Amino acid sequence: MKILIAPDKFKGSIDSITLCKLIQQEIAAIHPDAEVESFPLADGGDGYSAIVKHYFNTSDAQVLTVDPLGRQIKATYQISKETSTAYIEMAAASGFALLAPHELDPMKASTYGTGLMILDAIKRGAKEIFLGIGGSATNDGGIGMADALGYMFLDKNGDPLEPCGENLSSITEIVMPETDLLEDIHFTVAYDVSNPFFGLDGAAHVYAPQKGATAAQVDELDEGLKNLDTVFMKFFGRSVEVAPGSGAAGGMGGGCDVFLGARLVPGVDHLIAAIGLDHKIAAADILITGEGRLDEQSFQGKVLGKLIGHARAHGTKLYAICGDSSMPIKDLNALGVDRLVTFTALAGSKEEAMVHPDKFLSAAIKKIL
Repeated sequence: MKILIAPDKFKGSIDSITLCKLIQQEIAAIHPDAEVESFPLADGGDGYSAIVKHYFNTSDAQVLTVDPLGRQIKATYQISKETSTAYIEMAAASGFALLAPHELDPMKASTYGTGLMILDAIKRGAKEIFLGIGGSATNDGGIGMADALGYMFLDKNGDPLEPCGENLSSITEIVMPETDLLEDIHFTVAYDVSNPFFGLDGAAHVYAPQKGATAAQVDELDEGLKNLDTVFMKFFGRSVEVAPGSGAAGGMGGGCDVFLGARLVPGVDHLIAAIGLDHKIAAADILITGEGRLDEQSFQGKVLGKLIGHARAHGTKLYAICGDSSMPIKDLNALGVDRLVTFTALAGSKEEAMVHPDKFLSAAIKKIL
C-alpha cells in the first residue's frame, strides 16, 4: 500500500512540516509495511517561507521592516544567490499574527512592510521574486507595498495620502516611481484564495470582518477598492476587478498585478508543479491531506480543494484530517473527500484540539485508516 501525506498547516496550531512527520510516525506504527512519503504544503499564506526552504535549499535573509501598523520589526525571507531568486512571505511583515486581537484595524493597516522586504531582496540582487500572499491583516489593495517601492498616491487636492485602507476612496492620482528599480525584475505572486477585487464576494466583504472591520468599515473598504480599480483604469488602462486572485490578502493580489506586473498563480498549484507531486499522487493508493478548518473557502484555491482534483484524476482515494469542519460529510463525499476525521470531534472542543493537536493524531490516523 502506497500512502502519500500532503497537508497544509493547521493555522495557529501546528505547521505542515511537523504534521507530516507525526502522521508518518503514526502510520508506521499501524501499517509498518506501507510505503509512505510526505510532502508538506502551503498555499501562499502563513508558512510559505518555511515550505520554500524545505524544498529549495534557500538561505535566510533578515531585514528591518515594519508591521501592519508601522512599528519596526525584523522579518525573514528566503533567497537563493545561485539563482538570484527571493521568496517572500507577505505575512512576515503584514500578517494577521503580528497584531494582538485588539490591534486589528484594516482601516489603518498597511502592506508597506512587505514593500520594504521586496526592496531589500532587489538590493541583494534578486532578479526573480516569488511573493506568497495570505494571512494578512491588511485591506489596502497593495498601495502600502507600492508606496515603499516608489509609487505615490494623491487626493483631489494633489496632496500625498498615507497608504492604508481608509484612504483608498480618496485616491485620484497615482505618481509613478522616479527610478527603474522594478525593471527587469520578474514577479510571481502565489495567492491562497480566488476572490474578486471588490463586490459581495470581494476582499473586503469576505475577509475584512476577520481583520477587525465593522459592517460600516467593510462597505467603506469595498468602495475604496472599487475606487482604486477605477484609478487603475485611468493610469494603467486596465481593471483587476475579476482577475483570479486579485482579492486575495485584502486586494494585495490585484495591487501586485498592477504595480509589479506580477504573474498571479494559485500558491499550491505552483508548489505541486515545482515538486512533481502530481506524479506521486498518481502512484499512490491513498492521499492524506488536511488543514485547520475545512469549509467552503477550502475549495477556493486552498490546498485541500486543489488536491481533490489531482486525486480524482488518478483514482487515488483522498482522506482528510482537519482541525474542524463546517461541512456535512455527504457534501464532502460528493466533492471528492472519501473520509474525514476532525481533531475537534476527537477532543470534544475546538480549543483543546488547537492547543494539543498531537494528542489526538494517533486516534485520527487509526480512525481514518
